[in-house]
Amino acid sequence: MSGDRRGSPPVTGGGNGVVEPEKKPAPVIVPSQRLRLHANKDHMPESYEDLQLDFCPSIFSSLEKYLPPNMLHDSREEKVKFMRDILLKYLPHGERTRAQKHREYRQKIISHYKPLKRELYTMHPVAFFVPSFMKAINDNTEDSLRSIISEPSPGVLTFEMLQPRFCELLVAEVENFEAWVNDTKFRIMRPNTMNKYGAVLDDFGLETMLDKLMDGFIRPISKVFFPDVGGATLDSHHGFVVEYGKDWDVDLGFHVDDSEVTLNVCLGKQFSGGELFFRGTRCDKHVNTGSQAEEIFDFSHIPGRAVLHLGRHRHGARATTSGHRINLLLWCRSSVFREMKKYQKDFSNWCGECSREKKERQRTSIAATKSELLRKDGESVA
Repeated sequence: MSGDRRGSPPVTGGGNGVVEPEKKPAPVIVPSQRLRLHANKDHMPESYEDLQLDFCPSIFSSLEKYLPPNMLHDSREEKVKFMRDILLKYLPHGERTRAQKHREYRQKIISHYKPLKRELYTMHPVAFFVPSFMKAINDNTEDSLRSIISEPSPGVLTFEMLQPRFCELLVAEVENFEAWVNDTKFRIMRPNTMNKYGAVLDDFGLETMLDKLMDGFIRPISKVFFPDVGGATLDSHHGFVVEYGKDWDVDLGFHVDDSEVTLNVCLGKQFSGGELFFRGTRCDKHVNTGSQAEEIFDFSHIPGRAVLHLGRHRHGARATTSGHRINLLLWCRSSVFREMKKYQKDFSNWCGECSREKKERQRTSIAATKSELLRKDGESVA
């Protein structure tokens, strides 16, 4: 068949970071005070590291390049107020209270947990990444990145990334953290509502290292391959590990992620099964539509090999039938893209169904125009 319109089970709601339509409309910004669609490339943003803020200081520095031109030379206080108002729309009061409690929870862990592999907590690119990946990043050209990346299915990028030693160290650190949790009877938050096992790496001290992973290594790739969904403006992340097997989660239902771009890398150990299955990228409106034949793809995990895809790329994990599988995930987000998306109506540059509908409208329009021209030509001959 040319397209499997039954190939996509309903996307699980409220699960693995599924982005659901907002129940209340967000406050409207005065049109003249909207963020710019394109960055002010010549503007050097200020540092916000010394301020006590609700959000990561790097988010403010990233957003500043998109401020209206008349605000670029305002005081930091004025710029912070404007940007904070935008960001707070994504974090209502109840969520802010939860965020504060989460900061306190995280600080409690960090103040009591003793890391096992301290070398993980600082970015060491040569020790972490395979040489081919390092060379492509250092060369910093589109050709160098494309030379190491395969795209076996539209929007699914795969490449060798992590050194075996790094995988071993991270697995050991996670197991040490879980042992500490069991010994102290400390109740931890799991990565999301769909995974009952695994741990949030940001919660026990790895946030800074993962920020550098996103900034220096994932964003350059996303800028080239995913420019239409904020790939060049990734400014925050959610980093975690998930675990699968007989004594852990077995599989994972069909879903989309709460991210613009998702990095997924298998760390080990020995296992069978657990393939990722992909079913095409969709916007909110079309998230439960069927899949075309070319969108159906299964990926078998190999330790150290990365998969990079859009958060809106529908996917799931098949059952891990034996052994123990551990994966590192990094959900990368762009506050700029999330703000701009509110003013967009056409997502055909990344939503497979929007693109199909647009092509169908164009085909119908061309056919109608052709028919009208033939009719008029026939009348003139008559």
